[in-house]
Amino acid sequence: MPWNALDMYNNGLTFFSDIVAAVPDDGWAVASPCEGWSALDVLGHVGDATNIGTRILRGGERDFNPHNPPSSAIDGNAAQWWAATVAEARDALANVIDLDREVDSPAGRRSVRDGLSFPAVDLFLHGWDLAASSGQQVTFPAEAVEYIRGIFAEVPEEVTRRPGVFGPAVDVPAGSDDTAQVIGFAGRDPAWTP
Repeated sequence: MPWNALDMYNNGLTFFSDIVAAVPDDGWAVASPCEGWSALDVLGHVGDATNIGTRILRGGERDFNPHNPPSSAIDGNAAQWWAATVAEARDALANVIDLDREVDSPAGRRSVRDGLSFPAVDLFLHGWDLAASSGQQVTFPAEAVEYIRGIFAEVPEEVTRRPGVFGPAVDVPAGSDDTAQVIGFAGRDPAWTP
């Protein structure tokens, strides 16, 4: 059965959390596949996106200002900060009733379902980035691949290929698995290493 926005977001929190737990204490300063960002910057960015998801789940708020640099979002120990961020998100998930309710989001008024779509996708794509930074190998669940492809099938190319979203697609070898194909579509080299 395909995942809905809540499934994608909830499973994404677990996916990303498992990767965070495996990053060594000295691994946060390592470069990431996101140009100019360290692993800690990736974590800070995903934390900001997760907090946006939490606000959307709770009815939306007008303050959606991300931290710059992204690592400045993190207060104290990185893994503990992430655990607290996830706890807030899971609390908000537990109380969602109506996915079609309209709320404020960074893209304006949207349904909870639509507002969660990009924070949910971020958990998987940036999970791959963080995994690559720390030498972990990850594979996206088939349901996540289907969800990501479905989201971007609806987004015009000029919106997808712009600063702050995705760079140009990266060609991947024929026969590459679904994770590598999605990563290449998202403008990353699946063979990237720090």
